[in-house]
Amino acid sequence: MGRVTDLAAFSALLAPEGQTLLAALRDYDPAQELAVASRLRRDHPAELVSAALGQARLRQRAVAKFGAEDAHRMYFTPHGVEQSTRASVGAYRARRMRALGVDGVADLCSGIGGDAIALARAGVSVLAVDRDPLTAAVVRANAEALGLDGLIEVRCADVTEIDTSPYDAVFVDPARRGGRGRIFDPEAYSPPLSWAIGAARRAPRAALKIAPGIPHEAVPEEAEAEWISDGGDVKEAVLWFGTDPGARRATLLPSGAGLTGRGLPDPEVRPVGRYLYEPDGAVIRAHLVAEVAEELGGGLIDETIAYVTADVLTPTPYAAAYEITDVLPFNLKKLKALLREREVGTLTVKKRGSAVEPEEIRRRVKPKGPGAATVLLTRVAGAPTMLIGRPADKP
Repeated sequence: MGRVTDLAAFSALLAPEGQTLLAALRDYDPAQELAVASRLRRDHPAELVSAALGQARLRQRAVAKFGAEDAHRMYFTPHGVEQSTRASVGAYRARRMRALGVDGVADLCSGIGGDAIALARAGVSVLAVDRDPLTAAVVRANAEALGLDGLIEVRCADVTEIDTSPYDAVFVDPARRGGRGRIFDPEAYSPPLSWAIGAARRAPRAALKIAPGIPHEAVPEEAEAEWISDGGDVKEAVLWFGTDPGARRATLLPSGAGLTGRGLPDPEVRPVGRYLYEPDGAVIRAHLVAEVAEELGGGLIDETIAYVTADVLTPTPYAAAYEITDVLPFNLKKLKALLREREVGTLTVKKRGSAVEPEEIRRRVKPKGPGAATVLLTRVAGAPTMLIGRPADKP
């Protein structure tokens, strides 16, 4: 009954009075919501005001993923905002689909339509399928709001009952959140990953969006696995079918830099050199640190830590570089004394392979002064170590 009520409230938002309310709430301050609600209820039904306020809040949250221009024209559900693909990632994937010659895609588990929108904008016709009536209504409204309804057909149905044979490709984004939060077991996805893989195998091409933490051994042999980061944050992994079987790839946005695995052995462990490189998270998830180390002519500081060290600074899009000035055994008293001596007030603390939290370090050493430094808490050849330095300038 709740979803029926939600659907009725959403339909009211699409009517002229609802549109007027949404336009008036575009830049409202959530901290003033009680006063705003009281004022609006003098002239509008309370249920409609509540629905409009809820949608306005969702639009504000969605700006980070979709940008202000689109977010304030689109419609969302709470789960839809959480689970939808960031626009930059969806656009990249859609461009790749188009480059593969895909003209029509069956988007199964479409959510609020983020991927369908990206595909349509790339010139691909999309069948967007979701079994929830409210979500399907939201997709339809988004397609119309963005002028893409000619390319996006929306169907409220169970994805397992859809005939995908008329389409060049299948895209599946299973739900990975439940009533208790994030789901880590791929077979607990909705639909299960095994079903999505079966659907992919029946299509000429397919892309399955999955959590970036998927074990490599769970990737089917015929699939290409791609890990995607945006602005340094790993956003997702994609299993591609009909492309490059067995390949492992890392793609970094917004640059679009891509690294493909070559099956290299693990790099050798060597002493910390002048420069330390922190590989992008997508590179680490794709197990491509060896490829980066080879490019940099470097090695690992510890066989279990994804930090690469080298004596020469080499520009690379795949890792952030730091110039190291000190290599010290972990000791907070020594760190505090060194930072005080150098008058370091701006302190960046990073960690990998250390149980110590950066906030605790900053609280204990109390940095003060005009200088700046970066401290990397890690292990070097198995020993807890502090590496002190600064971001390396490009040569």
